[in-house]
Amino acid sequence: MTRTAVVICPGRGTYNKPELGYLHRHHAGQMDMFRSFDAIRAERGQMPVTELDSASRFRVSTYSRGDVASPLIYAVSLADARALAEDIEVVAVTGNSMGWYIALAAAGALSPQDGFQVVNTMGTLMQEQLIGGQLVYPFTDDTWENDPARKAALLADVTRINATQSCNLALSIDLGGMLVLAGNEAGLKAFEAAQPTVQERFPMRLTNHAAFHTGLQAPVAVEGRARLSSSLFRQPDRPMIDGRGKIWWPGACDTQSLWAYTLDHQVTETYDFTHAIQTAAREFSPDLFIVTGPGATLGGAVAQSLTLGNWRGMTDKAQFRALQAKQPFLISMGRDDQRALVTPET
Repeated sequence: MTRTAVVICPGRGTYNKPELGYLHRHHAGQMDMFRSFDAIRAERGQMPVTELDSASRFRVSTYSRGDVASPLIYAVSLADARALAEDIEVVAVTGNSMGWYIALAAAGALSPQDGFQVVNTMGTLMQEQLIGGQLVYPFTDDTWENDPARKAALLADVTRINATQSCNLALSIDLGGMLVLAGNEAGLKAFEAAQPTVQERFPMRLTNHAAFHTGLQAPVAVEGRARLSSSLFRQPDRPMIDGRGKIWWPGACDTQSLWAYTLDHQVTETYDFTHAIQTAAREFSPDLFIVTGPGATLGGAVAQSLTLGNWRGMTDKAQFRALQAKQPFLISMGRDDQRALVTPET
């Protein structure tokens, strides 16, 4: 029996110490593709992804860089998307932040190599310019129950801070029960000073992350469009859901508009991952939501997005866990126990 699935590609911050060696552990059969990525890196004098993945030691200072993390995450995620069991029918593809670039390749709107060019170029530009930063702050508590008043109050504070002289702050990613905020140092510090510490770790700064999905990234977007031609883009093989919840349908895509969205709006405006997941659930009603590797942290944001959207009657963490325990529908390929549920038997 065929199982339908929405594939979800992760963004930055998902290739960490436990993921070192992921390509070699899980995808020895896709080395030809990885070597084609290495050749692109070699043209720029950059270390090959296969060498980065096989290193003996993980250094945060190296692996958190945009020009290192982005190509590694792309290679892992795309390889995972290509390694699903034959009984799984992918009905749509989406991703979080940088995961949109991976989704384009996973859906066929970019070839694997062209997708790598996009990711490697944008990751390198982000690292070279490193404009602003990001932090994460929740608006739900540990139960995941929706608290729209708390969310509205936090966003009002973001607006207040952004209107303050010398401060720049905006919503970068709507991420389930989390708000990812981005801005300049003054704006980030003002928010940290205004809000209490919750769950013992928030607000939490993200290392080597620029002010993604805000107007501060306009110079990066301009340079990205100059370096990456719209001719790279083509009709996808599968529907794609972008960071606004818009669906791009196979055979009906204006590829020029797709290029423009990817290298303009997607770079400089808020990325609404929550809405993308809720659109996937509502419009495609899949049997499975499959989060590709590396890592498994995005699974929580997917689950929160589904509960916030009352998917299958879920409104909190306990209800999600009960349904997930009965018949797993959210699969994180970065977890070995869940990976086995959607990959061919070996």
